[in-house]
Amino acid sequence: MTHGGNIFKAAQICGCKPEEIIDFSSNINICAPRVQIKPDTAMIRRYGDPEYRELYDAIAETYGLTAGEVALFNGASSAIFSLFEALRPAHCRLYAPLYGEYKRAAEHYAGEVTLVNRFEALEERPPRGSTVVFVNPSTPEGRCYNLERLMALWQEQECTVIVDESFLEFTGKPSVRRFLGTYEKLYIVQSLTKFYACAGVRVGALFSRPENLAALPRPAWPLSSFDAAHMSAALRDPRHASHSRKAQLKGSSALREILEAVPFFEQVYAGEANYVMVKSYEKAEIVKERLLAHRILIRDCSDFDFLGDRHLRFSVKQKSDLKALKKALHALP
Repeated sequence: MTHGGNIFKAAQICGCKPEEIIDFSSNINICAPRVQIKPDTAMIRRYGDPEYRELYDAIAETYGLTAGEVALFNGASSAIFSLFEALRPAHCRLYAPLYGEYKRAAEHYAGEVTLVNRFEALEERPPRGSTVVFVNPSTPEGRCYNLERLMALWQEQECTVIVDESFLEFTGKPSVRRFLGTYEKLYIVQSLTKFYACAGVRVGALFSRPENLAALPRPAWPLSSFDAAHMSAALRDPRHASHSRKAQLKGSSALREILEAVPFFEQVYAGEANYVMVKSYEKAEIVKERLLAHRILIRDCSDFDFLGDRHLRFSVKQKSDLKALKKALHALP
């Protein structure tokens, strides 16, 4: 699974500077929280708090948890692999398409791995005692699912449940965190860099019961002092969530309007996250190459399971970037 955001490779292909690439492939919030933290000599020279108490408290307060229900990692990918290393499930069901890290982690640590086409077999009953993985909102189309019925099904089958909610905050929809008190085999993966617009700060978290998190392999120092300080300050910005959701709705509407006006897109998918998936009449790689000639980078989704080779994803961006995208799309043959 490839990722968006490799502006350095794109710039090399285009023969330009990385900052000249307009990156629609990276689904980072267009709104950044107000953060005054800057690295200084004292922060760099001394050890930080090994217990990350300020950050744990900020996360617990933001997500309505206790500090004991939170485990920190150097990014969501690190959290995913540590979780699978600990669980080593005999049977794992991945509701696909989904992030490639889950497939890689499952293939490395799980016994039997089954891909479930969530477009067609969403409520298919999983084997009793299996581990299930679900991303909500989904990727790459950004659909937000109501998981009440699925949670009931998974609990009935005594499954270990892993739900990725890294983009849920963009939607304002309810979290499965409300099930942590009633179901002991629930784990929630939460990337903190997407909604808080800090891709260079590698902070991911797992939410679960304290006894579950205590069994996970974790490094002594998962985060740098700057990562922890920046993330703590970002979480404390009282206006960030509401401001981001308003900007997301406005930006998403503008992006959809641009994409729906393009004749060579067969379908623009409904979604609620900060990205929009389309189905092109031509192969995705062709459209991607044509837009890269205009120094615009988008996400080719042909490597996602159950999608085929004609799907692309565009992230919500600033008004000036959307204007450049519109101009480039209308210039394509």
